[in-house]
Amino acid sequence: MSVDLRTRYLGMELRNPLVVSASPLGARIDTLCLLEEAGASAAVLPSLFEEQIDHDQMEAYSFYEDTANSFAEALSYFPEVEDQATGPDLYLRHLEAAKSALTMPIIASLNGTTRGGWTRYARMMQDAGADALELNVYYVATDPNQTAADVEARYVDLVHAVRASIAIPLAVKIGPFFSSLPNMAGRLIATGADGLVLFNRFLQPDISLETLTVTPRLVLSSSDELRLPLRWIAILRGMTSKSLASTTGVHTAEDVLKMLLAGADVTMLASALIRHGPDHLRDLLDGVRCWLEEKEYRSVEQMKGSLSQINTPDPAAFERANYIKSLTSFIGNAIWGLSDRDGGAGSSARGDSGALRGQDRLPNLP
Repeated sequence: MSVDLRTRYLGMELRNPLVVSASPLGARIDTLCLLEEAGASAAVLPSLFEEQIDHDQMEAYSFYEDTANSFAEALSYFPEVEDQATGPDLYLRHLEAAKSALTMPIIASLNGTTRGGWTRYARMMQDAGADALELNVYYVATDPNQTAADVEARYVDLVHAVRASIAIPLAVKIGPFFSSLPNMAGRLIATGADGLVLFNRFLQPDISLETLTVTPRLVLSSSDELRLPLRWIAILRGMTSKSLASTTGVHTAEDVLKMLLAGADVTMLASALIRHGPDHLRDLLDGVRCWLEEKEYRSVEQMKGSLSQINTPDPAAFERANYIKSLTSFIGNAIWGLSDRDGGAGSSARGDSGALRGQDRLPNLP
């Protein structure tokens, strides 16, 4: 039986659910070619950062301002700022080169928190040939006078502005830190998002004990991080027909399958490919194909979302009940394991059923 690995994402038909996420992997055309050859169905280019746009423009203007009055002929010597190859211009050239060299869809990425010139650059990315745009919203709220409603309004306002400026599909990449993620997801979709990417993996600062400075620290993800997006994609799958992408903790074929069963349309990878190289995509595809054949699925579309919250026989497994069940199971196993190593000491603490007696239960565990 031939298994159909095709899936749909942001209205595009992809040959399989493996997409290269926004990362340094997309910074070189030759690397993108290797990834496509190995099986990638689409790629998100590295993000163009709001700070990068502002910095490049300020540096250019500062250069001209500092030198324009040095010599009489200086005013006509330098070309206009718009003609210079600043960061945004280089990004657009890279996007055009990627579209020329590759056949898989290329998704551009914008990263920032304010409207600024975003609508302009979103249109320029569209004109450069991007098949879709991923709006990567990375905002850390530190103002105590700013309410949760203010932060959410900022997201909605940004998505609304970008959506109004482009016609290509728009995905919004967000973090998990909302009081009500389903409500926020619904508002973003109502504002014009064609899909959601879960989740933005915020990089946390570290402190150097040698230099006594705050330093950035990049740590690659692991499969253990899969469970957060898995839970929320499973919950959101029953609430929207829009595209859902998982982008944290996908390393193995098992990870890909779990996310598809939860309801993801695609799984995005970066850390796994940085660790193992482009050929890792072939291993993932082989693993997914073998599992589908073994379980007698005809296609990815057939199995996609079959264990989402709306389809699973136990919807509470994705909610608080799962936390309680996991915690009590872990505590019980840990206690019995210690008892066994002590030669059976403490075995009287449980009855025939193996449950802790009431007076021996552990209260108020975090």
